[in-house]
Amino acid sequence: MIAREAEIAVAFLLDLLFGDPLLLPHPVVGMGKAISRGEVWLRRRISNQRLAGGLLALTLPTGVYLLSWGILEGAGRLHPLLKPLLGTYLIFTCISLRGLIKEARDVYEALAVNDLGRARAELAQIVGRDTQDLPEGEVVRGAVETVAENSVDGILSPLLFALLGGAPLALAYKAVNTLDSMVGYKNERYLDFGWASARLDDLANWIPARLTGLFIPLSAALCAMKGKASWKIRWRDGHLHPSPNSGIPEAAMAGALEVQLGGESHYRGRLSQKPLLGDPARPLEREDILRANRIVKLASFLFLLVGLALSLIIGSS
Repeated sequence: MIAREAEIAVAFLLDLLFGDPLLLPHPVVGMGKAISRGEVWLRRRISNQRLAGGLLALTLPTGVYLLSWGILEGAGRLHPLLKPLLGTYLIFTCISLRGLIKEARDVYEALAVNDLGRARAELAQIVGRDTQDLPEGEVVRGAVETVAENSVDGILSPLLFALLGGAPLALAYKAVNTLDSMVGYKNERYLDFGWASARLDDLANWIPARLTGLFIPLSAALCAMKGKASWKIRWRDGHLHPSPNSGIPEAAMAGALEVQLGGESHYRGRLSQKPLLGDPARPLEREDILRANRIVKLASFLFLLVGLALSLIIGSS
């Protein structure tokens, strides 16, 4: 068990130092290709789109788990060091803390030099909403909401699954998350085909999202922000969001910053009205992006430390 904890700790450090390994093979790229090909193959052969999408949602994460487990076992037979080294790399590819912080900071840096056009373009790289006409406050809101929401599927969820089952389970989770990002849409094309993938992603993130409701308030308090308000708003407003998971970290972040998140957004020209989270004690300002980054970064550290400690205690008992 100690080897697994070491793999996770080193993988987390590697992400902090380097971010996504752009020049090395990335499992998510392969998952994306498998999803695209699997969708075409299943749609041609199965007329019931819910059944076809359900088969994809079942087989891809299972296949990813079995394949990665087999590769790691084979690597261990070639040389004892190959398995932990490869396991560390695979877990590293599942964590996105540095990338999330950097992308949000890119939005802030554009705003800091009053380049609203560039800030909108930077935000468009990390959100699905229309950004071309957003005022500065709405650009800030989009960045803060993204940092809060993605703290779940980009950081806490892969860490939790890595703690529970090492690299194979972390990669299986990443397959679930990639499925949701590619086919889990409520539109005409994917309403039926992507239903199972979307529900599976909700299920996989259910516990990690609620853990953010603990660690974001704690982190806010340690960052000299509003920890008590974060805890209060998490419980008051976290359930209002249409997503069973996204509202919890967003509400906790709104309370921590003493701002209001949610409201109107447009997606491909269509209005989407999300519930308001938090109290508008003050207007959003560009520095809130940096504050959200600090909160999520510390929350990730705290979660990692607690998770590693519990894993070591349970493993030694």
